[in-house]
Amino acid sequence: MKNTKHCVLWLFAWTLMPSLLVAQEWSRFRGPNGTGASESSTIPVKWTDKDINWSTQLPGIGHSSPIGWGNKLFVLSADPKTATRHVLCVDSETGDILWQRDYKSLPHHLHARSSFASSTPGADSQRVYVAWSVPNKTTLRALDHSGAEVWTKDLGTWTSQHGYGASPIIYKNLLILHNSQQARGLKPHQLESGQKPGRSYMFAFDAQTGDEVWRKELKSMNVCYSVPFIFSPPQGGPDELVCTSTGNGIFSLNPLTGEENWSIDVFKMRTVNSPITAGGLIFGTNGSGAYSGNFLVAVRGGRQPEIAFQLKNSGKFKAPYVPSLISYGDLVFCIYDRGFASCIDAKTGKIHWFERTNAAFNGSPVRVRDKIYIADEDGIVWVFAASQKYQVIAKNPLGNPSRSTPAVLNGQICFRTYSESKPVSQLVSIGQKNPESSECEQTAEALRVINSVKTAN
Repeated sequence: MKNTKHCVLWLFAWTLMPSLLVAQEWSRFRGPNGTGASESSTIPVKWTDKDINWSTQLPGIGHSSPIGWGNKLFVLSADPKTATRHVLCVDSETGDILWQRDYKSLPHHLHARSSFASSTPGADSQRVYVAWSVPNKTTLRALDHSGAEVWTKDLGTWTSQHGYGASPIIYKNLLILHNSQQARGLKPHQLESGQKPGRSYMFAFDAQTGDEVWRKELKSMNVCYSVPFIFSPPQGGPDELVCTSTGNGIFSLNPLTGEENWSIDVFKMRTVNSPITAGGLIFGTNGSGAYSGNFLVAVRGGRQPEIAFQLKNSGKFKAPYVPSLISYGDLVFCIYDRGFASCIDAKTGKIHWFERTNAAFNGSPVRVRDKIYIADEDGIVWVFAASQKYQVIAKNPLGNPSRSTPAVLNGQICFRTYSESKPVSQLVSIGQKNPESSECEQTAEALRVINSVKTAN
């Protein structure tokens, strides 16, 4: 009987280990379920050269984010002149480029602040998924972790004046992609080239084979770049796929079938950043490059969704356009694109603080425990206290400009920068120098669970 108990305990530990490891992966834009949150204890607040593990030069330019699985980082880059895409895998411990796959493409019109590699990859334990587009073709491609191509899909034409930026996510065995397109107000150069108003879809594919599982047509107005997340209703119930767009507002789909659960029409302008949840509510913003009309909306979802509160741009608050929001408990932090930052109460919308930064931000913040990290466009990493009191704890220079969101994995934080003088970019790893210790912590946690079960028996 004693041996049987021990076998059960070790089997329990074995089944526990994958969940512990998966919890540490940064497998999509903004990491676990798009929260941008990590509980790593090895990320420095103020760093010196001694804290830099490595800095690796990458071919091409890109404003997409690195992601990671295990000891591998995956990143998309592109030649700014030829639009050739580079899919790269980097060793997270050494910074060595493990493999590179190049795909010829065609240059086309981009927004001045965009790139041909603005889509963040997605990954699971077996594959990495990348997406890009030219006006007459949208490519979705899966490669295994050694760089071998598994499958490729052509999703058809794509219409936008800004360039592609849709980032895939994984849910169970599905690869999900929000493929929004422009339908109103096409520019003269688009009409002259024969482009037509685009049709927007949420797609789901079998991650292993690439077979389409479902598609849900969305209302096409402005091209939007929001990446969905999985919402677990506070009152209980099945998972929901939540996203934002001009045409559909804040909306929820069944992630297994694509059927709509609910939607609420709350936006007038483009949604670029991605929704989050805090305090039982769902948050999104919309805006434009003019910024004056930006506003934030907090929604209570369900069969009869309703607006909990709304905050418009004013002299007391600024709603971010590109940087996504980030939460800590019942606090939501808003890092505005141009010169301001604020903290609000997630349940009531009360503004705890609103301060001037005099900095420009394009990437989104991440939270490491009770601190918020975000790189400004000059490549200065701001570290804010995730608190009701405004506090800038540190400013750390990266040495080059940045328009990307960092990744946190294996006890390290990884930033992407780019060169203004030549077509190259950089990955910079900062923090823990021995990734194996985090695995030891996870193993120790499993053993602690085993011991607690033994004690209970």
